[in-house]
Amino acid sequence: MSTCDLVILGADYDGQLVDLFVGDGEIIELVPAGKNTPPQGAETLDAKGHLLLPSLTDVHTHLREPGFEYKEDIESGLAAAAKGGFGNIMCMANTTPVNDNATVTELMLEKAHMAHPFGPRLFPVGALTKGLKAEELAPMAELSRTGCVAVSNDGLPVLSTELFRRAMEYASDWGLTVIDHCEDPFMGAAAGMNEGRTSSLLGIPAQPDVAEAIQVARDILLAEYLDLPIHLAHISCKKSVDVIRFAKERGVKVTAETCPHYLTLTEKAVVGYDTNAKVNPPLRTEEDVTAMLEALDTGVIDMLATDHAPHAAHEKEVEFDLAPCGISGLDTALSVTWELVTAGKMSRATFLRAWTVAPCTTFDLPLNTFAKGDPADFFLFDPEEAWVVGPDTMQSRGKNTPLTGRTLSGRVTAHFLAGEKIV
Repeated sequence: MSTCDLVILGADYDGQLVDLFVGDGEIIELVPAGKNTPPQGAETLDAKGHLLLPSLTDVHTHLREPGFEYKEDIESGLAAAAKGGFGNIMCMANTTPVNDNATVTELMLEKAHMAHPFGPRLFPVGALTKGLKAEELAPMAELSRTGCVAVSNDGLPVLSTELFRRAMEYASDWGLTVIDHCEDPFMGAAAGMNEGRTSSLLGIPAQPDVAEAIQVARDILLAEYLDLPIHLAHISCKKSVDVIRFAKERGVKVTAETCPHYLTLTEKAVVGYDTNAKVNPPLRTEEDVTAMLEALDTGVIDMLATDHAPHAAHEKEVEFDLAPCGISGLDTALSVTWELVTAGKMSRATFLRAWTVAPCTTFDLPLNTFAKGDPADFFLFDPEEAWVVGPDTMQSRGKNTPLTGRTLSGRVTAHFLAGEKIV
């Protein structure tokens, strides 16, 4: 039996005041507050006025190291994750060199352990093809043995359907799920702007929503034919949702994620040529935002991800067509999505499924449901604390977000992983 070494007193858990008892890195029990005496020697923490939430999991993060440390490194990215409520982080392979071999994977894991020995935990996503060039399959057996939990060609879609098919088959041999960035490479690739009335008024080359949906359909048909799982990254539009819904009704092994910015922002954020709102896939329409919220609520979209994509200031401070795509999201994702809960646009159950249960069960990562024996991964959250998004309030080295200057509600005040305090 675990010896209690930490007690959280008077926290708000789903509208009820509770006391949480933790020992040996695990949950001992979660009980109604008020009549519990902390064991002698146990550390106690008064959580009055705070919500108790399980640590979140982000299945799609760009930490940039090795090769682009001026944008972000593993130390700064995981610091942002810890403060943002994230205990598990899956980092993508688009580094330099690309994470297509054991040496790079081991470097990532070593850097994470050295900088944050108690977490957040880093789970690398290996490259689907060598160098992300979509020409030759990466050594997935080697990547799996070294610690990669999935494989992806990230933002460089595989043009060859035959190669993509073989990649799915090879990945399945090693228990790796393929994560695909769904984008037709011939239709406004990486334009960073949705094709429609707003792009026409701004005179910006753009990408139609069908460019995403076409690739979604291809991947789903392959998954159905091969009877293998596929995970679809950062879904952004209603057309894709419709295809995914139809596939799930047929029993296809498809899971999908979306991001906070596709639930809260539209293409109008680009008005004024704001490069911080340039992201791939692009921000869509109000109709798409409504469709994404509904799809998340009904489970057509399984989970949330930040698609954290930090860039240096000088890279975004250029003409719109020259700026890279990407939004820095680890610092803001929790506050943005919890505001959807408080506004009644997302249920608490959906929030927890999308940030904890679905990602952890899909990729076999540590999950805390506050049941006895679960990993003691949780944080205290002050929903009333207001903060202004800006360089001084963000832990990430990347400050590129269209939310700069906006006041958000809710901050993590303490974060524990396996019972160890990381914030």
